[in-house]
Amino acid sequence: MTLKADFHMHTHFSPDSEMSPEQLVRRCKKVGLTCIAVTDHNTTEGAFEVRELADFRVIIGEEVGTSEGEVTGLFLEETIPSGLTPLETAKRIKDQGGLVSLPHPFDRFRREVITRPGLEEVLPFADIVEVFNSRNNMDADNRKAYEFAEKHGLLTSGVSDAHTTIELGRTYVDMPVFDGTPEGFKTALAQGTIHGRKMTPLIHAVTTFTKIKKRLLRRR
Repeated sequence: MTLKADFHMHTHFSPDSEMSPEQLVRRCKKVGLTCIAVTDHNTTEGAFEVRELADFRVIIGEEVGTSEGEVTGLFLEETIPSGLTPLETAKRIKDQGGLVSLPHPFDRFRREVITRPGLEEVLPFADIVEVFNSRNNMDADNRKAYEFAEKHGLLTSGVSDAHTTIELGRTYVDMPVFDGTPEGFKTALAQGTIHGRKMTPLIHAVTTFTKIKKRLLRRR
């Protein structure tokens, strides 16, 4: 028995998504995802809500905005504040017994991508590199991430980075069932196979529109 797994997705607790926890769970079940990590921007609140609703495995995650770009924590117990250095962020992830994942580390178009100095700072604590992110526009950026992971002996993952229901199930890792622990997860992920399909670059326009709309609604 294997898991169909995706370790990067967002709910409406992120400023650039309108997907509710209920919608996310329904869609995951429809497309057959059996292990996910919910990684909202700068909060674990959505992940905890999804875990309460789901009858499949949900890993508590967070895509944390550091002073040098984004770093993802998996297997968290509580939210890590944004704005810290990459080093301090990684240390706080590890203090919770979590794993450090590098999200879309070489995407040339996203402003939130970790800087080169930030990457070097967090590297000693890193466990996983996203070597296929469905929202990366350029294949070369995914290849660069894979080469980086190979060079540094890091685990690799493929993720949807879904902000909408239509993105869920497009990219996933087929991996063995694990015991629920971070170490068990790492062992299983090392045996996983990535199945990746890119999204149209237009999906970024949807995300941008969502962010603007939610910002305007908050002002009202």
